[in-house]
Amino acid sequence: MARIKGAMMTRKRRNKMLKMAKGYWGAKSKHFKMANEQVMKSLTYAYISRRLKKRDFRQLWITRISAACKINGMNYSTFMHGLKLAGVEINRKMLSEMAINDAVAFTALCDLAKQQA
Repeated sequence: MARIKGAMMTRKRRNKMLKMAKGYWGAKSKHFKMANEQVMKSLTYAYISRRLKKRDFRQLWITRISAACKINGMNYSTFMHGLKLAGVEINRKMLSEMAINDAVAFTALCDLAKQQA
């Protein structure tokens, strides 16, 4: 029976890893072993960051809404509670966009929240 060597698949696997490591500093983009370690670490960071991104954006939206609420003479928690009582179901992303781009509409929402609270 003929002996089958794995040179082609090994080279393919290594080249794939080196391609992913393109642009890394020094030997991390040239040597397979170092590139492999760094790519694995990079993929782990990417996985974690995809989850952290959601948390960071929500925090940013809340900060923007809070700043706009303070301009209208109320705090964030009172504003959100008032909106909930009024039955307004606008998510935080849209509220923050409103606070930045449409101050008149946001002020109207603040007034509505003040009446409910």
